[in-house]
Amino acid sequence: MDTLSLSVNAVSYTAAAELFPPDDPFKGPIKSIAPWNFTFLAVFMFFVTSVSLSENFLVMFVTFKYKQLRQPLNYIIVNLAIADFLVSLTGGVISFLTNSRGYFFLGRWACVLEGFAVTFFGIVAMWSLSVLSFERFFVVCRPLGNIRLQTKHAVLGLVFVWTFSFICTIPPVLGWNSYTTSKIGTTCEPNWYSTSTLDHSYIIVFFITCFILPLGVIFFCYGKLLQKLRKVSHSRLAGAKKPERQVTRMVVVMIVAYMVGWTPYAAFSILVTIHPTIELDPGLASIPAFFSKTAAVYNPVIYVFMNKQFRKCLIQLFGGKVTIPDSNLNQTSERPGITQESQTGEMSAIATRIRVSGSMSPRSDGSPTECGSFVHLPIPENKVCPM
Repeated sequence: MDTLSLSVNAVSYTAAAELFPPDDPFKGPIKSIAPWNFTFLAVFMFFVTSVSLSENFLVMFVTFKYKQLRQPLNYIIVNLAIADFLVSLTGGVISFLTNSRGYFFLGRWACVLEGFAVTFFGIVAMWSLSVLSFERFFVVCRPLGNIRLQTKHAVLGLVFVWTFSFICTIPPVLGWNSYTTSKIGTTCEPNWYSTSTLDHSYIIVFFITCFILPLGVIFFCYGKLLQKLRKVSHSRLAGAKKPERQVTRMVVVMIVAYMVGWTPYAAFSILVTIHPTIELDPGLASIPAFFSKTAAVYNPVIYVFMNKQFRKCLIQLFGGKVTIPDSNLNQTSERPGITQESQTGEMSAIATRIRVSGSMSPRSDGSPTECGSFVHLPIPENKVCPM
């Protein structure tokens, strides 16, 4: 073979290609990857997919069962659960099956569909987090004055998320870049490794619109929200200290979770776009993509199960009894935001507490104040989560 290579170079390459055909991830496992890698990923995806489907289905079911949760500020949270559920249903299930076989046995069209579906629903989830941060900023900071978040605003947010995400993820199906198998050959994604300038332009646009831009919205909105809370707490209002601490913890957790889930994948995509010929171990190169799928597991924990309103309804759903401490009920006239959490959500309650703790106070004649419509009477404990 070496002699043939020296004498007739073109023929030698043809003979080598016939004797050692390149690995085709649609026909069999990549030979350079040890079988235990596929076994590990199959087990990993089975665990992640099972937990994610269970959690996100529970979020949707609880919201459907209790009408108290079906309010504008919760629309985007449920939308996030739907997107994460669909990511796991498409990408999670298919990844489990393909890793169980060791290659993408479903074929090229299934690869395109899986790559588009996972990317599309993943971007819907990412932009849902951004819209959620904007809505919380809108509720607490009131940038448009007396205009409050209503159903029509929440629906417009959902339409924007799904439309914009579709616009960002459909180009590879139409020829601007493409969806192809990853280096490990068991999952599909945009073609980060292309050397085409046209494909590079898509990756750059995709990176800016689907990572940098939503991250910028999150930082801006939560930054303004914390600035508002600090301004109130520094005006010697004891009632604003607790909301500031609560929101600060919430913001830190949300931003860290976003960065942990998506930064490795974003950084990896930019790296291989800049250096498409870089030599990376296929198993190592697959880690960011598979790790990003874990966001569908911890998103419900952070955005739903850590929410008192959802948590009370979950306890009631599984047979527990939701109780409201007497101390809270006795403080209704002084701190109406506490009982309002049950009725309009924690961010609305914090917004109320800020306005009540601030310069606003009820008039002696009983006429409504600027924040009067935000103040609610306590509700019976058996009405916390009405069906």
